[in-house]
Amino acid sequence: MLFGFTAHSLFLFGIEISYYGLIIAIGMALGVFVACKNAKLRGLTVDDFILAACYVLPLAIVGARIYYVIFSAHTYTFVEALRIWDGGLAVYGGVIGGAIGVALFCLIHKKNFLDVADVIAPSLILGQAIGRIGCYFAGCCYGIEVTDESLMWFPLSTIINGEWHLSTFFYESIWNFIVFAILLILLRKDKYRYRGSSIAMYFILYGIGRAWIEALRGDSLYIGTIKVSQLLSILLIVAGVVMIFTSFMLVKYKKIKPVAELKPVWTAQLAQYEAKQKEKKQQLQQKRELKAKQKNEAKQKRLQEKQNSFAPKEQEKATKSSQQDEENNKENKVNKEE
Repeated sequence: MLFGFTAHSLFLFGIEISYYGLIIAIGMALGVFVACKNAKLRGLTVDDFILAACYVLPLAIVGARIYYVIFSAHTYTFVEALRIWDGGLAVYGGVIGGAIGVALFCLIHKKNFLDVADVIAPSLILGQAIGRIGCYFAGCCYGIEVTDESLMWFPLSTIINGEWHLSTFFYESIWNFIVFAILLILLRKDKYRYRGSSIAMYFILYGIGRAWIEALRGDSLYIGTIKVSQLLSILLIVAGVVMIFTSFMLVKYKKIKPVAELKPVWTAQLAQYEAKQKEKKQQLQQKRELKAKQKNEAKQKRLQEKQNSFAPKEQEKATKSSQQDEENNKENKVNKEE
């Protein structure tokens, strides 16, 4: 099939593209876009987050797959474990892998981890909100079976393998979009007092929603009889509260600076960065102009040389023509005299 659509994928120039993978890719792209838009709020740049994405996104995908394979009841072969387009990416594994990517980026490029995490938080939850829609097409992350006929309607419930199940992927998607709006507004309106508050709020709000929704899931990953994601959600909530309380105490005793005192530093950093970028653009423009000038001069020189090479020939031709005219005139004069 060259072009077409199926229940789980589309065909483009004969290449099969799963909706699951396509939707996740869209979520990632929009997440990077939002992070670039918010970068300056923490004294960072668009270039920083384009580079950070090179660390974060691959490790997030790898982490999401490893987490799912480890805790899944199914025993995967190595080849099966690589087939991520068939579904089976765990959000918490992606968060863990992404966090490792952020840590590596900050360590290598000398950035503050909390500043980067604060900017990434809204992007992260946006990517999750969009990615959960992909679960519908992959047939994963669904809820418990629905036996009450009054609840058998879409999108409250959906059919999975011929049976009605709660559409928990949609519940989580809606919750994540709400959390995204909250985090984005708080960040853009400058409502945070401490570094790390944005990612801490992500921990708390996402943890609350996921802990509740996980109780309704019918395909959860387990450790024994404990739902792994529900346990991690509770730990996330605790971690978020501890982070905010710790920041409050550290600022109170002047161990760290609040966001208000860091803003002038971030503004100065951005001004310095923009000045360097402007200088680079000017240098690049000067090089282009110099190159264009040199190219034009070389062209003019070649044209002059070409004209000079033709000049003797033209002169010789003109001389011959003049001589021929004189001879013709003499002949005509002789003929007239005769």
